[in-house]
Amino acid sequence: MEQELENQFEEFEKPSIIRRKLLPWWIKTFCWIFMLLGICAAGSLIGNLFTPNIDLSLYGFTSNSAYTGTGLFIIAIAAFKGFAAYSLWFEKPNAILIGKIDAVCGVVICIASMFILPFTTRDGHIQIRLEILLLIPYYIKLNKIEYEWDNLETL
Repeated sequence: MEQELENQFEEFEKPSIIRRKLLPWWIKTFCWIFMLLGICAAGSLIGNLFTPNIDLSLYGFTSNSAYTGTGLFIIAIAAFKGFAAYSLWFEKPNAILIGKIDAVCGVVICIASMFILPFTTRDGHIQIRLEILLLIPYYIKLNKIEYEWDNLETL
């Protein structure tokens, strides 16, 4: 019995290495920003019940209502970004995979908003999305720390 208790508490006595230390300061900052964005996205669903217009915009997509296809798409993206940020900040085991999916989806959505959206809205003006300048280094950094992040438990 006593041996069994010792084995259970052995895990707590090991020095813990915090995965969050692997993240650079700019990813930590954006984690907080996107966790707040995720909360605001959920709040916009409730807020749109009380006000007729809620302006939503992300990656070049805009909507005046949370209950349109574009509005729900923006809210879903913001919620996923919030979930990715939460996973990174709270050191979840699958956080790097979720972050990489977030980065790839962000780049694809930015490219779609730059090259497909202008022709579907008949505006014809191609806008360069500067978000890509942060999404690419974000993906590269996550890719660099992935091995260490995944193997911290075995150290």
